[in-house]
Amino acid sequence: MNQKKFAVVIPCYNEEKRLDTHAFSSFIQEHPEVKFIFADDGSTDNTAEVLRILCQSGEAEFFPLTVNSGKAEAVRQGILHANSIGSFDFIGFWDADLATSLDELTRMTNTIEEKTIYISGCRLLRLGGAIQRKLSRHILGRSFATAVSVHLDLPVYDTQCGAKLYKQECISTVFARPFITRWFFDVEILRRLINFYGRERVLTDSIEMPLYRWLDVEGSKLRYLSCLKDFIKLLTSKN
Repeated sequence: MNQKKFAVVIPCYNEEKRLDTHAFSSFIQEHPEVKFIFADDGSTDNTAEVLRILCQSGEAEFFPLTVNSGKAEAVRQGILHANSIGSFDFIGFWDADLATSLDELTRMTNTIEEKTIYISGCRLLRLGGAIQRKLSRHILGRSFATAVSVHLDLPVYDTQCGAKLYKQECISTVFARPFITRWFFDVEILRRLINFYGRERVLTDSIEMPLYRWLDVEGSKLRYLSCLKDFIKLLTSKN
């Protein structure tokens, strides 16, 4: 039996029609070792009410942000909040659309070793896997990951998968400052992990876990022009 405790932030913005409340409710009942924190990023639809109902049992927590600040800040604020309310072995985030299913979260928590400092889902196209991703996004993703690997001097396959956990000891430092990019804050976190632990430990004690299944869910808020601007900002900053 896994004795570790986890806090997982679910950033939400206008997710009223996409949020699979049944999947979350079932997982919450079956996995008391995981504390979900639903960070509502100032939604303008009925997301807040959906989350209040989902969290009314007290086994998950509704964390409202009064002003829409973007996914990066919702994740950061949610993770800092999780860090302040309890002692967890790992704290991280998971995309609300469940493109990465919650079954993968169970696999992830069971994959963690004593030395692990960071673990991320990895959308690796391979035999035996069911990774459904648009060809254009796959090609862009591979190009971006190659550029990031060179930038960080770290062999990273997939920086942008929205399924990640970080050892709690690094949270207060790594998430202390706001991120400078909207879309590539995952890379900023990796850069901060290198500053915190050193490149060698990030290389040896991090895990990219190949997912069995990932679905490209309709309704993504990704904007390519904004991504290009963010990428330039990322490469020219030292945050």
